[in-house]
Amino acid sequence: MSRRAFEAAAHALADTLGPSRTKDVAGALARGRGLEHALTRVQGAGSGELVTTLYRAADRAALPYAEAAAYLRGYIAGWTRRRDEIDVRTVWSGPATPGVPVRSTAQVLVEVVTSARTELLAMTYSARHYPPLTAALTAAVARGVDVHIVVETRQGAGGLLSGPEPAEAFTGTTGLRLWHWDPAVRESPHARQHAKLAVADRHTLFLGSANLTQSGVHMNLEAGVLIRGGSVPRRAADHIRELQRRQVLKPLSPATTPA
Repeated sequence: MSRRAFEAAAHALADTLGPSRTKDVAGALARGRGLEHALTRVQGAGSGELVTTLYRAADRAALPYAEAAAYLRGYIAGWTRRRDEIDVRTVWSGPATPGVPVRSTAQVLVEVVTSARTELLAMTYSARHYPPLTAALTAAVARGVDVHIVVETRQGAGGLLSGPEPAEAFTGTTGLRLWHWDPAVRESPHARQHAKLAVADRHTLFLGSANLTQSGVHMNLEAGVLIRGGSVPRRAADHIRELQRRQVLKPLSPATTPA
């Protein structure tokens, strides 16, 4: 196996685990420690598979562990510099104003999904089928992106959502994972899953008021921000993953998940 497989595994690990846990893996490699030791050093959802893939790729390429560690550390140094270059822009739905250039919600949302290469996390209160978003999600799954979408349910909304389940907006997009905030663990029966965001590869975060609906991304007057770089996208992704790990967010049951 060529070193390209190792490089791809290193990029996937570093982009997903972030600098701190990637440095833990590099430290284990630098000391010549094997896979089992590295797995005990790095914990968290999905980390075991990433670490295992990295070690196996290094072994198949006959890559010395010291060199593999140096590669990881160099990648993290460059990744950190890139991460620190922060770009923040406003995003709007609804009427435009002359002389004030803004990005549209619909355009930005599809761009965020299209930019994802390893991981895409999204949250919405309401959702309806929106063909450009469905096409972007389908393409993301096809290229191997790990896609997770958190939606509210009619039960969780306590009668405030009418029509079909929000999850039905993703019917036909096989391969993505749907989650919800379990009403049984909410502190109040009046609590709602009202977050609206999308975060790609822990690098790009779109955070706004718009639901994943035709009205939300096109017709309503909605506002949001698009953040590229910095620690905010990573922290948002980490929070969602931790809510999943603690089972605050749970997979939708087959009865609720669209066929």
